[in-house]
Amino acid sequence: MALRPHGWFPRCLHRYRIGLQRGESHLHPARVAALAVAYVGGRAVDLPLGGPLPEEAFARASGARGGGRTYPIGLSPPGDFYAGWYIWPLFLVSVAAANPSRTLVLYTEVAPYVLACLDALVARTGTRIDLVRWPVNAEAPFVIGAHPGITFHDRRSFTDEQLLAFAEKLAPDLVIASGWVDKGYLKVCRTMRRNGITTSMNLDTAWRGGPRQWLSVALAPFWLRRTYSHIWATGERQALYARKLGHDPHKVLTGLYAADTAPFVAVFTGARRARAERYPHRFIHVARYIPSKGQQLLCDAFAELCEQGRAGDWELHLVGTGELFDQVRQSPAGRHPRIVHRGFVQAADIPGVLAEAGASVLPSLYEPWGVVVQEHACMGLPLLLSDAVGAGERFLEVPANGHRHRAGDKADLQRGLLRIIEASDADLLRMGDRSAQLGASWTPDDWAALAERTLLKR
Repeated sequence: MALRPHGWFPRCLHRYRIGLQRGESHLHPARVAALAVAYVGGRAVDLPLGGPLPEEAFARASGARGGGRTYPIGLSPPGDFYAGWYIWPLFLVSVAAANPSRTLVLYTEVAPYVLACLDALVARTGTRIDLVRWPVNAEAPFVIGAHPGITFHDRRSFTDEQLLAFAEKLAPDLVIASGWVDKGYLKVCRTMRRNGITTSMNLDTAWRGGPRQWLSVALAPFWLRRTYSHIWATGERQALYARKLGHDPHKVLTGLYAADTAPFVAVFTGARRARAERYPHRFIHVARYIPSKGQQLLCDAFAELCEQGRAGDWELHLVGTGELFDQVRQSPAGRHPRIVHRGFVQAADIPGVLAEAGASVLPSLYEPWGVVVQEHACMGLPLLLSDAVGAGERFLEVPANGHRHRAGDKADLQRGLLRIIEASDADLLRMGDRSAQLGASWTPDDWAALAERTLLKR
């Protein structure tokens, strides 16, 4: 009985053969055949896999009894199979299970929340991920930890040509890449796209309509759609930018970033109970000390309220480090006794820090998204955000769970701080409850489900 290779069957066999060429032990023909036999309840069957299939392989899988025999390699089955025509769909399922999809991720700086999403994708789909990344930022030296199913590669160990050769040998089903900063990543995506592989570009830059963005719009037709099949944006303003670049609107996704919600949700219940007994009058700010984050503005605004006697018993804690850390800390406002600079805190310890806080403030001058906003929302904190913070579109409902102020405007920032300071503890609890609902509305599992549904099609 000859088999005409069409549809997804030859693709499945192709993936199987690639796996054999890689020497992957879990693809040994005997094992795959045993899996297929197990699917049909222990009935012996001839399979076009090649190599000896000893009786023990079948017996371990299904208790089948039969003599050891050798099966030919080819695209046509031998014909004398006993399980019936339905063995082939079951066999293909076994091959697909034995040979999982491959995902290549080309990233700049990897943060813990990125790894949480990739872990969820591995758990949901069984895909095997190769992650090429730039070195960890010295200003945010997060501990990466163990992540089964993800193999890490240092970008510095590849030239552009070596990276392309690595990708071609890997033969991934999906490539996810960080923007268009790394020219080597672009070469890989362009080649993979030409080979019919799904390639998705991460986009967290909001549309602002400046000269550089209009230049990007003018140049995009010459390279974008032949490099990336999809664009995954963080929010609506980023999706608008993707459409301005001329990308197919049906292949523009949103929800690129999802916080690692589980650790925060786990701590929230206890923190909520403690706040109900005695609400902590503490603002918390978590960000790198760089010009765009606005730490100096925040310290100046809060210290002035304290000196005016308008800050009540509230205090301000700042978490993070960076190029401006010493400058801000040593400034007149930064040295105020009710302002504490806590330095860098590892991701695993952040939920405990947030549990002791009563409100989150992020006065950024420029913040394309800000995953920290979702993390703080998950912890049930009222939010005070500048209008430059992109994540506010998804996690801030004024006045239900916080307030917004004009970026860079100290007086408006002070008005926002006073709205929190002057609110009753009961009102702050209600605002925090709404924050917790919004924060938990987009999880790594949701992220992985979207990736599986739209990008990782087999």
